[in-house]
Amino acid sequence: MAPLDEIFCFIDDFCKHFERAQKGNLLANPDRKRQKTCRLHLSEIMTILVLFQLSQYRTFKDFFHNCLSTQYKQAFPNLVSYNRFLELIPHAAMPLLILVMKMPGEETGRYIIDSTKLEVCHNLRISRHKVFKGLAKRGKTSTGWFFGFKLHIVINHKGDLMNFKITPGNTDDRAVVEKLMKGLQGWLFGDRGYISQKLSKALAGKGVELITNLKQNMKKQFLEPIKKWWLGKRRVVETVIDQLKAILHIQHTRHRSPANFFTNILAALLAYSIKPKKPSVSFAQLISQKQLLTSS
Repeated sequence: MAPLDEIFCFIDDFCKHFERAQKGNLLANPDRKRQKTCRLHLSEIMTILVLFQLSQYRTFKDFFHNCLSTQYKQAFPNLVSYNRFLELIPHAAMPLLILVMKMPGEETGRYIIDSTKLEVCHNLRISRHKVFKGLAKRGKTSTGWFFGFKLHIVINHKGDLMNFKITPGNTDDRAVVEKLMKGLQGWLFGDRGYISQKLSKALAGKGVELITNLKQNMKKQFLEPIKKWWLGKRRVVETVIDQLKAILHIQHTRHRSPANFFTNILAALLAYSIKPKKPSVSFAQLISQKQLLTSS
């Protein structure tokens, strides 16, 4: 069971500021006659979406009927029906996006970047797929072709999410690096897919040093031992992505609307951000290795 009280209070405090700011910027609609409010508050909708990400249920329908309507019934006395809640999910997209973007991790100067595919359907059903028509694209990774989107993330060595971007599946990983590293300085570690002299020069001008492994046909270059050690720990970002897909529910092929698809991703990223324990690189490993080298 997730800490419901802590999650709700955190989200509710944000929603109070969000709705106050939103109210002062919305244009009036003179044609609107009804001002009926929803039974569920915005903070309750967002909390339910985050709870689903932290639960062990694989489908939201099972979570709603078997967990939310029973174990959390007293916590949400004004809970609407399942079909009505699906209609309310898109209302949480914008506040979820703002909240995730306002929760960056600590600027440690050690960052890791990677991307992962988000398939929206099987390759055999691409020609018949209609939900993401015009949005999803065919892309290729080291494991083969897919149809969908890409999630690009940057984390620090503590596992905190620093920035993210969702792009069509055919987007080059290097095309979004500068935007992801906006406002950040230090070392950036990535795989061979980020090798680019043009990108390295552009990042260097902004105080970011891009460090990657070299391809087999490239001339070997000297790399400082400390940077080589950090580069070897780059795989921690793969653990983060694995948690987003295996533990949280960042990818599945049962979406019926683009709005709910993106809201589901944002809820998963928020659920990951508020996790107290994340995959990280321990300095104890670095210190022990230094001691071993000095003793030898």
